[in-house]
Amino acid sequence: MAVSSLSLSFASTPFTNNLGVRGWIGPAECAAVSITKCSKITSFDEETAQCAVPENCKRRALVLGIGALTLNSLQASSLLAEEGDVGKPDNYSIFVDKVDGYSYYYPSDWRDFDFIGHDSAFKDRSLQLQNVRLSFIPTDKTDVRDLGPMDEVVLHLVNDILSAPNQIADVLDMQEKNIDGRNYWTFEYILTSPNFSRAAFATIAIGNGRYYTLIVGANQRRWRKYRNMLKVVADSFKVMDI
Repeated sequence: MAVSSLSLSFASTPFTNNLGVRGWIGPAECAAVSITKCSKITSFDEETAQCAVPENCKRRALVLGIGALTLNSLQASSLLAEEGDVGKPDNYSIFVDKVDGYSYYYPSDWRDFDFIGHDSAFKDRSLQLQNVRLSFIPTDKTDVRDLGPMDEVVLHLVNDILSAPNQIADVLDMQEKNIDGRNYWTFEYILTSPNFSRAAFATIAIGNGRYYTLIVGANQRRWRKYRNMLKVVADSFKVMDI
């Protein structure tokens, strides 16, 4: 497996759009962001993992139905058994979705849960903000580089998409890596709101006609302790051809 990478490190300055208003995403922009904030943005509560407008944040399983979800789980389990634990770090488990074409590691003591608008998610049993979730949306792009320059795309995502209107966003680091011919962008950022701050890594990639977004993070107060552990999750994300 061939891997190459480059990185950029800096702190960002929060910004708004030309109208001075944050919170509206047009149809074109919607094709390049996490599904949880398509349509008109209101707010997103990281503490409860709930959207302020549930009808705009339906989990994919509700659309496809219980049968598709069951098939997805069975096939993912089958592939997981086939691949085994080769190369997996200690104290991590692997989630493999053969139907939707992706895989990633997560800490073995985390449990799965329903995160609205996401295809899969796992969280710490006692720390609500410590979680990983994966979403994807259709796209006609074939590579993340088709979205534009990495710094511009990442700043737009963090400031206008991943953060709520009442949050201040800071981007700390950006990295690009190439695995088996596919480019991945991973970036580290902090979202600060009046009540709490959350730090996270996000990894985005494009394949199978889909724009994938994986986010793993924790309360900022615990970030120094858990950062390296969560970076393993962000770096493990891989898109498979389906």
